[in-house]
Amino acid sequence: MIIRNASNPKDVKQYDTQRLREEFLIDGLFQKGEILTVYSHVDRIITGSACPVTPLTLEAGKELACEYFLERREMGIINIGADGAVIVDGVKYELKARDGLYIGKGNKEILFESADASNPAKFYFNSTPAHQTYPVTKIDITTVEAAKMGSDEECNKRTIYKYIHPAGVQSCQLVMGLTQLEPGSVWNTMPCHTHDRRMEVYLYFDIADTSVVFHYMGEPTETRHIVVRNEQAVISPSWSIHSGCGTKNYTFIWGMAGENQTFSDMDMVDIKDLK
Repeated sequence: MIIRNASNPKDVKQYDTQRLREEFLIDGLFQKGEILTVYSHVDRIITGSACPVTPLTLEAGKELACEYFLERREMGIINIGADGAVIVDGVKYELKARDGLYIGKGNKEILFESADASNPAKFYFNSTPAHQTYPVTKIDITTVEAAKMGSDEECNKRTIYKYIHPAGVQSCQLVMGLTQLEPGSVWNTMPCHTHDRRMEVYLYFDIADTSVVFHYMGEPTETRHIVVRNEQAVISPSWSIHSGCGTKNYTFIWGMAGENQTFSDMDMVDIKDLK
């Protein structure tokens, strides 16, 4: 498990490109036959991936100081690869591409497997501390609430799929979903905002090898950017904006942790005030 400490916005103003990437970019996800986990001290979210060739078991590790991974945590999973399954305490949940799974606190054994080892599943997950147990729930992409947003004029036509949220699959604090931009659209979350009660992690994917996304972060009057490529993630502290612009359209998974789950709890930033 990789540990990332929280960063003070006063210090981040002095970071160069390499330091920004070291602190906030998550690279190396979806290595075949491996589980990767990154523990951030920002709201203690864990971001991870599993790309099983043979079945992979999720272990707690000494960093969590507990018997099993979800002893005091909950988890959301979205599969962005080929068909696979997650086995939770002996119960098998088959997940096709874009299907999700919520696993509540107290479930002990979690295994990841692919239907075809030569074309493995790619399970992406976020895990947050939890104080209450909610039931394990499979989330079929065809049944997920989908909101159409944006316009051609603003280059941000997109569909927002809400997987884990107060009006959908219940959780303690984790909120998770997926946003898919349409061809010709490149902007997400602009005009931008912060939400001081919640942090966020973005996983960018469906990015062509010849394309990139510029992820914008920092305080609204001290913005920075990180160049993001396919299947890389960015940790966004609560004090930071989190917006992106690609050289082509792309898809991203957003996961939030913090004090509340209220989507409208945002501190909007007027474009004219950005610096």
